Amino acid sequence: MAPQCWGFLLVVLVLLFYATEGDHTNGNLIAARVESCRGCRLNRLPEVKKFIFEDVPLFENVEFKHIQGASPELVLLDMHDKELERIDLAPLSRQDCNDLLTKRGFHRKKPDSEAQPNLQHEDF
Repeated sequence: MAPQCWGFLLVVLVLLFYATEGDHTNGNLIAARVESCRGCRLNRLPEVKKFIFEDVPLFENVEFKHIQGASPELVLLDMHDKELERIDLAPLSRQDCNDLLTKRGFHRKKPDSEAQPNLQHEDF
């Protein structure tokens, strides 16, 4: 009888772990916004600057918001635009920034050729 109780307790703990883990990672995560100035601070962070202006536009549900004088931060948002988490991008490399978005479940946009198949019009 005791092994069954331990098994039940283990299952409950595992389920509880996964339920709370989802709330902190991708459970309610819908969109992201990179907030930063356009130049002065970014000029000292060339990797992050390239990420913001070259890579961010390639991701679905990720946008850039210019805020004068702001350090670069990734803001993770839920479906009501409520901030879930804010991550400082300054110490990260360009690859680290891209990996961060990918690990959080964001995908690159499909090229136009894949998104919309080339349909040919035939005259009848």
